[in-house]
Amino acid sequence: MTGTPTLKAPQRLLLVRLGSLGDIIHTLPVAAALRAAFPAAHISWLVDQRWRPLLDLVTGLDAVQSLEPGGWSGLRAVIGRVRREHLECVVDAQGLYKSAVLARLSGVPLRVGFDRASARESGAAMFYNVRVSPKFGHRIDKNMSLAAALGAPPLTAGTPAEQLFPLRVPSAAEASLREMLRARGVERYFMLSPGGGWVSKCWPAERYGELHRRLAARLGYGGVVTYGPGERSLADAVRDSAGSPEPLLLELDLPQLVAALRGAQFFIGADTGPLHASVALGTPVVGLYGPTDPAQTGPYCRADVVVRNARPHETTYSRGASHAPSMLSITVAQVEEAVVQRLAAARSRAEAARP
Repeated sequence: MTGTPTLKAPQRLLLVRLGSLGDIIHTLPVAAALRAAFPAAHISWLVDQRWRPLLDLVTGLDAVQSLEPGGWSGLRAVIGRVRREHLECVVDAQGLYKSAVLARLSGVPLRVGFDRASARESGAAMFYNVRVSPKFGHRIDKNMSLAAALGAPPLTAGTPAEQLFPLRVPSAAEASLREMLRARGVERYFMLSPGGGWVSKCWPAERYGELHRRLAARLGYGGVVTYGPGERSLADAVRDSAGSPEPLLLELDLPQLVAALRGAQFFIGADTGPLHASVALGTPVVGLYGPTDPAQTGPYCRADVVVRNARPHETTYSRGASHAPSMLSITVAQVEEAVVQRLAAARSRAEAARP
């Protein structure tokens, strides 16, 4: 770590992570660690307006500032609101020019971020006066090094999910989800998430459909397919491939999605936001990985299962418009057996917890 000495006990902090869903989830342990280390501190979070509903579900925050679209006018407005909080320290977990410039314009005297070798955009490091050199590892561990720079004790993968990820499920979202499920006669369900930001890290919809058919026959209950804006045709393809019984297709807002993931028996999906949210909520997960490295962005719960056939040179993080060969190499049978393995681990854990 380089730069100005850190504050021993900062009392007014700002955490910057603008998006997206998975990245915000991976930053929640930073907020949890800071709150545990500084219980009386004022802690704010700066986020893109799109993700504000998710931050409203995070416990332990005193304020959430949202960056609205609109260019310089939106920028000036949020900077004005941040400056009125009279903060002592800003922690930039994004590592982009955009987030680093916001940190600098905030007028906060102590700015903590990653060094040039670790920031997503190396030049962002010039805007910090405390630069952290994290060890290689999971993205959560990398982010936690920022909290450690301020003296926060580390939280690890062995920490209970509810302590690492301080998310609450709003009762209104639970109630609306129950109504959706009750209207369709659904009680128990598993979650399938075929979408994602890059097609290259996704698994084909037709295979999700076949997997649903197999699992519904094996387990005696069906699945819910969650999809985001612009992904309805993808969800339709899963349903059409599944045959009977059909999975239930649901487009949910963020609070409803959190409620649905919490209530699921288990979750199956690629390296996307809903997977990481499922981990945060303590839902058993089977993750499907190809061009991205699960050592960095895999499920943070040790009991969860990753299915991956990629060879070392196929870890490319390439944002392609077609399915990566490493994802196409994953078979339906592989995923089905991974589900069996994960459910067995969940049963064992539940039995061990009984008095």
